[in-house]
Amino acid sequence: MAIKLLADSACDLPLEYYESNDITLIPLKVHLDGKEFEDLKTIHPSQVYNSIRNGIYPKTSQASPATLKELFTEMAKTGQDGIYIAFSSELSGTYQTAVMILEQVKEDYPEFNLSVIDSKCASLGFGLLVMEAANLARNSATKEEILKDIVFRSKHMEHLFSVDDLDYLAKGGRVSKTSAFVGGLLNIKPLLNVEDGKLVPIEKIRGKKKLLRRIIEIMKERGASLEKQIIGISHADDAETAAELKEMISQEFHPANIEISSIGAAIGSHTGPGTIAIFFLNQLPS
Repeated sequence: MAIKLLADSACDLPLEYYESNDITLIPLKVHLDGKEFEDLKTIHPSQVYNSIRNGIYPKTSQASPATLKELFTEMAKTGQDGIYIAFSSELSGTYQTAVMILEQVKEDYPEFNLSVIDSKCASLGFGLLVMEAANLARNSATKEEILKDIVFRSKHMEHLFSVDDLDYLAKGGRVSKTSAFVGGLLNIKPLLNVEDGKLVPIEKIRGKKKLLRRIIEIMKERGASLEKQIIGISHADDAETAAELKEMISQEFHPANIEISSIGAAIGSHTGPGTIAIFFLNQLPS
């Protein structure tokens, strides 16, 4: 029996990808205007971005424990081995909840062979991990081989991203309100990355053109054999900037492929519209 993959919606892959690759989707929750939605299933990112533009800020919550228990129990009953790749534990409680639910299910099904992995990644950085795991599973890799690859990529995945308005991160407690105010006043774009699963500011840059050039510079500094890689770009309702960045990356590095995705409703609730993010490896698997 093939290895079953599960991933939550924070990897920002389209719904069709889950379906065509037989990956079980575990949606995060988005709370907007008094209603609860399932990320990727019952809410479109544009609803979140339009609400934020109108001053209505959504909240998010982790994947449903009941959903996790139902899925895990069904897999255990059928003897299906699996790997659940979860959103960074530093940004969501979903990983910890999944570990707890797994322990509960194993009390009844001690032979259940499911591994829950903390991706330490977000958005399409997380998505690239899932894509490679799916590729390995399709090519009959063993569970151990898939796990080894996920752990390696989670350690070496670079995330570079910038938000259009620091106020969005301030609302979610990601930066101070003073930083947000000064940033907006001077058209300063914060450049952040993810280190060991946490959001870490790198620098502040004035203006979009300088920001994109700086992203290319950092890719040169940190990237490993970028011509052999699949580079990820995700954006929050800013396809134009994503296309511009794709062109710059293509000309500079000639990568094997460039994947572009829309930032989903769950992550977009915190970053707001206009966010742009780039993902690549700083070391290739041997």
